[in-house]
Amino acid sequence: MAAPVIGITADADERTYRCARAYSTMVAEAGGIRIILPHRAERINDYIQICDGLVLSGGDDPRMEEFGVATHPKATPVDSQRQAFEVALLQAVPSDQPVLGVCLGMQLMALVAGGRLDQHLPDTLASHDQHWGQKRHAVAGSIGRGEILSHHRQGVSDPGRLVVTARAPDGLIEAVADPACRWRVGVQWHPERSGEGPLGRGLFVLLIDSCRAAATR
Repeated sequence: MAAPVIGITADADERTYRCARAYSTMVAEAGGIRIILPHRAERINDYIQICDGLVLSGGDDPRMEEFGVATHPKATPVDSQRQAFEVALLQAVPSDQPVLGVCLGMQLMALVAGGRLDQHLPDTLASHDQHWGQKRHAVAGSIGRGEILSHHRQGVSDPGRLVVTARAPDGLIEAVADPACRWRVGVQWHPERSGEGPLGRGLFVLLIDSCRAAATR
């Protein structure tokens, strides 16, 4: 098939959409064509038709009222239009279309799947500082084993119907997968900044390979 088209979600303000170049670079180096997806809920079906796979990029913290609880007072809420768009996108994307959720993307995957978040790790996790400030730490599980780059103050406490595929040494959930989908993976770390190994660039290679496999069915 031609190079798979990968739609990447982005942050936004009143004037611009913005996305770290590292996502685009990793997709391109893995063999994909990358496009940034504006937050247009009415275009979701078009995006799904255009794209072979999706990357839900990192960002600020989910607004939790939509999921039945108050947003933590120390949270930095994500742009409300972005959250509404990405939740609707997750609900609409077919099970055979590959998806990689990064940090915020993984958290939204878990919430849409009926899970829960720990909204402020400093309140509950003694080792919380290992996960903030572009820190590197180990993870291990069925997704693999290695060192990754981490930058988050929230975490998934319950993955809902998703399955846990990696944890940090302190027990924090670091990766999830949707068993009902062909390839739908969420990671709490930043693979676009975690190097050339299987838990960095390798995840983007798996995303592209999954898109190619889906196209040949």
